[in-house]
Amino acid sequence: QVQLVESGGGLVQAGGSLRLSCAASGSIFSINAMNWYRQAPGKQRELVAVIISGGSTNYADSVKGRFTISRDNANNTVYLQMNSLRPEDTAVYYCNADGIRYYSGGVIVSSPPGYDYWGQGTQVTVSS
Repeated sequence: QVQLVESGGGLVQAGGSLRLSCAASGSIFSINAMNWYRQAPGKQRELVAVIISGGSTNYADSVKGRFTISRDNANNTVYLQMNSLRPEDTAVYYCNADGIRYYSGGVIVSSPPGYDYWGQGTQVTVSS
């Protein structure tokens, strides 16, 4: 069973920084993409940043130049360094992973196509 656990959220003043972490646990062999989403009150969940296993990244326009996503493949952990935070960055931030291959009964199996995993979310609040 694969689980994602986020940490690092909190309250920060505008212009400040936070670093989120997300650790994937379970009998994991590899993870293709690890992503960060966020959902603000009354808004739809939106994709913030993506990093695939080879290291390629992509960002929402609203966070480009301020947020940096990185990952530690050996420890199945993804990070989101958030700088120059703004009140509009206030949201619950969710870790997401897809394309997971894991050990089951001594063999490596792939999660079903289109199936992904989610963390429980961590609150980020930016005060003005």
